[in-house]
Amino acid sequence: MAEILVIADIHLSPANPQTDTFAALIARAAKADALYILGDLFDYWVGDDQPLPDAIGHTLDQLSALPCKKYFQAGNRDFLVGQNLLDRIGAEYLPDVFPLAHQGETILLCHGDTLCTDDHAYQAMRQQLRSAAFRCDFLGKPLAERIAIAEGLRARSKTESSSKPEDIMDVNPVAVSALMQSEESKLLIHGHTHRPAIHRLADGRVRVVTGDWSTRGWLVALNADGITLERFDSSSTEIVDRVNLSESSKTARETPR
Repeated sequence: MAEILVIADIHLSPANPQTDTFAALIARAAKADALYILGDLFDYWVGDDQPLPDAIGHTLDQLSALPCKKYFQAGNRDFLVGQNLLDRIGAEYLPDVFPLAHQGETILLCHGDTLCTDDHAYQAMRQQLRSAAFRCDFLGKPLAERIAIAEGLRARSKTESSSKPEDIMDVNPVAVSALMQSEESKLLIHGHTHRPAIHRLADGRVRVVTGDWSTRGWLVALNADGITLERFDSSSTEIVDRVNLSESSKTARETPR
């Protein structure tokens, strides 16, 4: 079987088009079975009429041309992505939590922000921004006003994040455990926190966090043997950590409940 690739937190913007790094991903994904984008493909998205510089437009054209299946899950920056954008890149929209069947296992995919339950202010804002009333009101505003609001929210977020304790911006272990138990899954992949790692949890479950694209890109690769967390750029790829699926399943079966 060909591999399945998972990415998140690319944060494409005019100042950060990620041209070379994305070209490296495209070359890899051309041989993959599927590509899952777990949100924050864009630094912000104010509607499918948002203008895009040529470099990002070229990236979207490369995505569209990929022969593999493509899936998009909304992040906190691009939850207003609509059907026009999905059609442009040839992607299917996924719910906030998606159970991916792989090698006899159920692997949960999510952006990750809903698991940061200790950040009460963020969760309250998320609930407001994701409401149908907000979406209708916001998308009805002129494009220039929407962009100004998005840039204002980005500036506010940076200021507030710098003053928040680090722990409340990470996932809550109880929330992680509750999600995995409710979905009867031993494996979870998410982004959002920008803290790439593979966490072997005490109950035998595994949480994989892919990283944000800054100087280098990050991806999670699923193949017949297991899961790898990788950091890459246009010239090299580094496997940061690896989980063997058979060992993970054995550990989970042997862990008392």
